[in-house]
Amino acid sequence: MPAIQIYKDIYWVGAIDWNVRSFHGHTYSTKRGTTYNAYLIMDEKIALVDTVYGPFSDEMIERIKEIVDPQKIDYIIANHVETDHSGALPAIKKIAKNAKIICSAKCKDGLSRHYYGNWDYQIVKTGDTLKLGKKTLSFLEAPMIHWPDSMFTYLVEDQILMPNDAFGQHYATSKRFDDEVNQFELMDEAAKYYANILIPLGSLILKKIQEVQKMNIPIKMIAPSHGIIWRKDPAKIINAYIDWASNKTKPKAVVVFETMWGATEKMARKITEGVTDAGIEVKLFDLNQTDRTEIIKEMLDAKGYLIGCSTHDNDMLPNMGGFLTFLKGLKPKNRIAAAFGSYGWAGGAVKGIEEAIKESGVELAQPSISARYVPDENELKNCYEFGKEFAKKIK
Repeated sequence: MPAIQIYKDIYWVGAIDWNVRSFHGHTYSTKRGTTYNAYLIMDEKIALVDTVYGPFSDEMIERIKEIVDPQKIDYIIANHVETDHSGALPAIKKIAKNAKIICSAKCKDGLSRHYYGNWDYQIVKTGDTLKLGKKTLSFLEAPMIHWPDSMFTYLVEDQILMPNDAFGQHYATSKRFDDEVNQFELMDEAAKYYANILIPLGSLILKKIQEVQKMNIPIKMIAPSHGIIWRKDPAKIINAYIDWASNKTKPKAVVVFETMWGATEKMARKITEGVTDAGIEVKLFDLNQTDRTEIIKEMLDAKGYLIGCSTHDNDMLPNMGGFLTFLKGLKPKNRIAAAFGSYGWAGGAVKGIEEAIKESGVELAQPSISARYVPDENELKNCYEFGKEFAKKIK
């Protein structure tokens, strides 16, 4: 695929990773692959905004060569340290020896600790600008969206926001723009990205969006560092982020369970029936059969969580323990939950679930329900009523 002009004198020179299926140390599944977006700005001075993951360095450099000799690059804008965006820095710096790296102070510290290069840095902060000729770059620090070093770059004259990880998606496609791709897939991946990476940063994200809105800067296009570029309707993803960051939910329940010999699954199915018959949308997931990333995505807009597990060694089964540890880190707000599970000669799983729910900041909406060994007909009826009762709380 060649370099692609996304606007006058601005080119996409990134890379498409069609085959990657996990990210962030296998904490995030990428069933649709991903892209590493880098942008070349041609003017009296030439700027490269972000780079790509290291193994794709040659692809990026070849795309740059279609436009200009990489030696002529004057500035490399580093919006973020993480190696999926900075990994190609050593390779491009070997060619663009005189290029100055523009970044935040924390980004300089992180890049130095990653690559130990004797590079020429220029530290910028919110409000600083860089004149390339006819085009002007303006910088906005965005700490903890999603690392302390994160920064947005805004192309003033062309009204293009390059916010690195914000507003992105893990989405490999030969198309580059929002109006060229399947809208369900696009928003599905955008929601999954937010739910699994950014949800604990909601208050900071909302504050940053409000800060940008108060600056009254027009945004014609959003060019993130993963996925597609928003040119037809950039407000669509901004408004989605506002809703997600505001913890807006709908009357929906997500039932997640892990079972050893099927008893907890029987409970989960009856609970799901109860929620369904109460008129509430519900999703049921066997934790051992469904990717965790997809479950978390479904939990993004759900008001209620019902979490169940069999007891093993007086505690939860291992996968449920890992899932709830991940959920605790995400700290979802304005949600309610309840626990259920089966046990044999001794319990423990339900208590562990309850403790994990409390630690995550989610409210326990009602007492838990348990069954010894295999639930009988009466206990399954109680599970059904348990689901109906929970549904009332999220209507």
